[in-house]
Amino acid sequence: MNKLIIDLGTLPETGKRMEGELDPSIFDLPPRDPQPKGPLSFDLHVQRFEGEVLLQGSLSCPFEFECVRTLHPFIKTVHLPHAAIAVEVGNFGEVDATEALREELLLEIPNHPTCEIADTPQECEIDPHYLAVDKGDSDDVDPAPPEGGDSRWSALDSFQADES
Repeated sequence: MNKLIIDLGTLPETGKRMEGELDPSIFDLPPRDPQPKGPLSFDLHVQRFEGEVLLQGSLSCPFEFECVRTLHPFIKTVHLPHAAIAVEVGNFGEVDATEALREELLLEIPNHPTCEIADTPQECEIDPHYLAVDKGDSDDVDPAPPEGGDSRWSALDSFQADES
């Protein structure tokens, strides 16, 4: 299904349980962002309180991330086992809760994902090929600074010592 529509006219006063899956196309994320690799699954208790509908329960969706260390892709399922979402409503009709579920799950996406957190954890080490300090002189990479540091900075170090 593409939307989670709640019919307020048939919603019991004590609420009801709603479960199912929403199509991953609801996320509509740019290509460089994590991409959903399956549906958004939900298992929620839905109840109306005056001017809002409260949805409580679990949400989950698998996403493909790119590791910030290794740049390798990996799959991580984002889980919200105790979600609580309030959606404002009018007096009658239907409420589309799709956007609220989408936003709640997107807030749980890690900012700097590493492949160690994958559903199947991977070894997460930077390939030494990309580190200039490990390169030999024959490569087209500038050599690392000498052990004693750059002489331009040592003048500042002595200036700071004089201040003390």
